[in-house]
Amino acid sequence: ELLTVTRPDVVAALHDSFFRVGCDAVETNTFGSFGVVLAEYAIPERAFELSRAGAAIAREVAHGYSTDGRRRYVVGSIGPGTKLPSLGAITYPELRDQYEVMVDGLLEGGVDVLLVETVQDLLQGKAALAACRRAMARAGREVPLMIQVTVETTGRLLIGSEIGAALTALDALRPDVFGLNCATGPAEMT
Repeated sequence: ELLTVTRPDVVAALHDSFFRVGCDAVETNTFGSFGVVLAEYAIPERAFELSRAGAAIAREVAHGYSTDGRRRYVVGSIGPGTKLPSLGAITYPELRDQYEVMVDGLLEGGVDVLLVETVQDLLQGKAALAACRRAMARAGREVPLMIQVTVETTGRLLIGSEIGAALTALDALRPDVFGLNCATGPAEMT
């Protein structure tokens, strides 16, 4: 995530490579750009800056490709972090508040969509979605919300929730898109 401000040219080139081959959307380089993760590198205060910069770089590149009448989209990547509330490593309010700073930056940087990805813990997913809603209300701007859980080969999330429980718990928070990512391959996810 620090590359976003130390080597924005590298991050922009990566986004450009996706649009150049025909993609309609790119994810921001912000998977871990929030205080929980950044504290491990002694830079938690840079969460807003890194998130905003990550969104702004992607937005600028997308804008350059939106001249052919086809809109290109910027998806704000929001990762799970390194501390799960269900395991007692962080409280729900602490995690939600850390996510909120990140989402403030993503929105200010110009994302079209917010993607809470690689959810391993239902409380972590709920904290992220709540942060998204709070930040959007404060910004006076709503964007679609996507959420993706990651299911292990056991058919459960890392903390043991099965997919039906995840759907029920997270659908109550009204994400616009619910999906799967990571942990296993397509056959196992199916």
